[in-house]
Amino acid sequence: MSRWQLRSVSDELRREYRDNGWWDDASLGDLVAAGLDRMHDVPFRVRSQVRPWDGTFADIDRAARSLAATWRARGIGAGDVVMFQLPNWVEAGITFWAAAYLGAVVIPVVHFYGAKEVDYILATTKPDVVVTAVRFGQSDFAATYDELLPRHGSPCWLVAGADGEALPAGATPFESALGGSPITEPAAVDPDSPAIVAFTSGTTKDPKGVVHSQRTIGCEARQLHHMFPGIGPPGITGAPVGHFIGMVNAFLVPLLRDLPVTLVDVWNPERVLKLMLDEGLGMSGGATYFLTSLLDHPDFTPEHLKLMPFAGLGGSTVPAAVTERAERLGIRCYRSYGSTEHPSITGSLLHEPQEKRNRTDGHVLPGVEIRLTDEGEIESRGPDRFIGYTDPDLTAAAFTPDGWYRTGDVGILDADGYLTITDRLADFIIRGGENISAVEVEDVLLGLDAIAEVSVVGQPDDRYGERAAAMMRLHPGAECPTMEVVRAHLQSVGLAKQKWPEALYEVADFPRTPSGKVQKFKLRADLRAGRFPREDSNA
Repeated sequence: MSRWQLRSVSDELRREYRDNGWWDDASLGDLVAAGLDRMHDVPFRVRSQVRPWDGTFADIDRAARSLAATWRARGIGAGDVVMFQLPNWVEAGITFWAAAYLGAVVIPVVHFYGAKEVDYILATTKPDVVVTAVRFGQSDFAATYDELLPRHGSPCWLVAGADGEALPAGATPFESALGGSPITEPAAVDPDSPAIVAFTSGTTKDPKGVVHSQRTIGCEARQLHHMFPGIGPPGITGAPVGHFIGMVNAFLVPLLRDLPVTLVDVWNPERVLKLMLDEGLGMSGGATYFLTSLLDHPDFTPEHLKLMPFAGLGGSTVPAAVTERAERLGIRCYRSYGSTEHPSITGSLLHEPQEKRNRTDGHVLPGVEIRLTDEGEIESRGPDRFIGYTDPDLTAAAFTPDGWYRTGDVGILDADGYLTITDRLADFIIRGGENISAVEVEDVLLGLDAIAEVSVVGQPDDRYGERAAAMMRLHPGAECPTMEVVRAHLQSVGLAKQKWPEALYEVADFPRTPSGKVQKFKLRADLRAGRFPREDSNA
């Protein structure tokens, strides 16, 4: 792990974080063991059309301890790397908790990442264990990993969901690894050591590996629990567990709440609304899309409203029109702001003034500090902030000389200390809570012969907050590619579908700085103002 050249905080901050209880010496395994032991009889369910599951936390705890024993017998222990790419299935929970018990570093990978992203993550982290589904939706994980893993040392590979079918030669059925005699105690690990590496798209061409320590991830779970209002029925978890916040909300925060967990592997509003009524479940928030997809559905009724007393929104742009609409319906909303690097920077609590909850991104959370540069960029530090990237150059660029994290976001503070995000310096789009690297998409689009130059920016979207729009300057005499042509090209290079542009525009040229750099903030402003004629869209 030393090859990643991770950061540590000053002795002064360490004392402050410990004295205030924001840090302790518990490992991720300690947190898991305490929570699962206390919640043995609490239900854990997966509502899936392809892999449903019903049981309790005790069932998962036994399976996780058995899996940990199997891995330990193979020499897997503290500091080794366990990577998983799974939908919201029970195997994801078993894998996460087993790795935590061993003190292994967990690498969650969102299930829609394709061969391009997966190959990079494998090369960067060199996992000792890989756990995947056999397939899910349009993704054939068995075929992808069968091709990729031999290039990366052929780690131990477990496959969930095979159900007796033949697997590639290097793969082992997941259930065959659950026969070990369960371990009794979590491994002892350094609380400052890496616990999780979460890969997120952003301003770089390749995904960025964000490293959190045992301490920072434990603090983050407590931060999220701190904002939870503690009212309403148990919620449905639809965010992918391969995404950092989805994973924390599914597998860590519930251990502090003693509440049942219900996962869905596909967010289908019609089925989610039926599930809410059938099982008395709520939907407590997340990215804006999760809320608006339910409110907009024709099956939404006053009975559903009774199950939704609040919604905590964040992870993507939160239009004031959405929060005000929800408030009129009786759903009390609050917003929060953070990133994979620093997950909980600001937020509001449900008892605070509606104007603040609905129209700002909240105030700093316990232990967190922020400051604004002369350009308005937000810099942060706090007990739940990451300890660096897997790429040491990115780490060096992300921190100021005095140790503050450069968020790349621009904001303003009001007189009461509430923050509002106004723009982004960082070049990425947040679609339904998922980051899309504009640089990565632009690089791939330039493989189309017709395109001389392209800028990908976020276009406002009522459901997802933003969606990717591609502004294309063409070579002289070239014909503008259609959406069908663009999709076929992106599919051929293996770019994850969620990153594909959803609107195409032809431009004669771009607004530029005196040095020739495209002024994307002007493109975003023009899109918001509707100044671009629509060329092609899948809207």
